[in-house]
Amino acid sequence: MEGSKKRAVYAGSFDPLTNGHLWMVEQGLTLFDHLTVAIGINPDKEYTYGLEPRMDILRNSLPKSDNLRIAHFANRYLVDYATEVGASYILRGIRSAQDYEFERGMRHTNAQLNGAITTIFLMPPLELAELSSSMVKGLVGPEGWEEHVIKMVPKPVFDALRQTH
Repeated sequence: MEGSKKRAVYAGSFDPLTNGHLWMVEQGLTLFDHLTVAIGINPDKEYTYGLEPRMDILRNSLPKSDNLRIAHFANRYLVDYATEVGASYILRGIRSAQDYEFERGMRHTNAQLNGAITTIFLMPPLELAELSSSMVKGLVGPEGWEEHVIKMVPKPVFDALRQTH
């Protein structure tokens, strides 16, 4: 029955998508019957790439699966978006103590907004633990950046980074 499937949302800016994000998606696909990967639009945030380029990168980088949906949302609480797409879970990654403190606070806030949504935290393996979109963006530019960044992002992201630098 469709209604009894475990559905989750994994949301972020994915600006840019990293191999850490890919790991989270792969784990989400094994843990849940259906995973929605959604770009959350924050009007107060400046993005390196617009929405459509990020959507294209997700489409070209994420594994092809009938259990995976790529979407976006704006001006909504994540718990409300999760409810809208029929998800009972929010998937979040924790790389550090700082991530934990932030995500813990968000989990409690989300529970106050909608107690029916459960937040699931995953910790990436050591080789991905320090990887972030901000770090990737900070590495792009200096001579030889390509040999380092190519190990951190999927090929469609690397290609986009090369085109803009």
